[in-house]
Amino acid sequence: MITAETATIGFIGLGVMGKSMVKNLMDAGYRLHVYTRTKSKAEELLEIGANWHEDPASLAKASDVIITMVGYPADVEKVYFGDNGILKNAKKNTYVIDMTTSKPSLAIEIYKAAKKEGLAALDAPVSGGDIGAKNGTLAIMAGGDKKAFDEIAPIFRVLGERIHLLGPAGAGQHTKMANQIAIATNMIGVCESIIYAKKAGLNTEEVLATISTGAAASFSLSNLGKRMLERDYEPGFYVKHFIKDMEIALESAHTMGMPAPGLELSLKLYKELADMGEADSGTQALIKLLAHEAELTL
Repeated sequence: MITAETATIGFIGLGVMGKSMVKNLMDAGYRLHVYTRTKSKAEELLEIGANWHEDPASLAKASDVIITMVGYPADVEKVYFGDNGILKNAKKNTYVIDMTTSKPSLAIEIYKAAKKEGLAALDAPVSGGDIGAKNGTLAIMAGGDKKAFDEIAPIFRVLGERIHLLGPAGAGQHTKMANQIAIATNMIGVCESIIYAKKAGLNTEEVLATISTGAAASFSLSNLGKRMLERDYEPGFYVKHFIKDMEIALESAHTMGMPAPGLELSLKLYKELADMGEADSGTQALIKLLAHEAELTL
């Protein structure tokens, strides 16, 4: 079993969530090697003892466990399959864990290629946003072999609370797609609920506090609804990344012959929001678009 005493972790991708995840692992006693495309994002971690690497190849050679948390499937593909990538440079018996939300088909491809190189691969996307990353309370949805999952479990327990192996390679990513589909239409409902309360002349803070305890309760309502009322549009999760997730989910749904009208509507609205210049805002910024259409001043 992997422990802080027996393994060194390499972490690639230090965005909104990745940086907090690295901090939690370091607080738990793990030795961390880090790489991200923009070194300035790593400075805070380097100051507290993380080791910097100039490329994924160098990091891979120095690590027993490699975690990736990057932006898009193209980034995942490059960091795993490139000449300076993980698969060509990791030591045999290394565990490679992609926690990026990415394509289920790519997760299966990584698993097969890793196995040929003597590596153990898991796809383990997460949910919980910046708050879950900071607090170590992420939901972790894993796909892959049970043996590898059990070995990595101590690391997952540092990062999250709801940790499940959902099936073979790709199952984690499919589960994350189900998660994002559920969130997609829920975000529309949260925005419309707040706009309705404002239009009706109600105290929106009291309304939010009341309905958050009933059947309408959700993470989006309690956490992102509050940010909407505060006009806080800082990203816990970027609009541009949510669009990417919804596009993957819609592609997967269509591949399975499944219609997804709610998902299609949410994707359309978020693309309109991005066109307004909000691609780097948090997903709660959707209320700006819907309030504008409702002729409401926030």
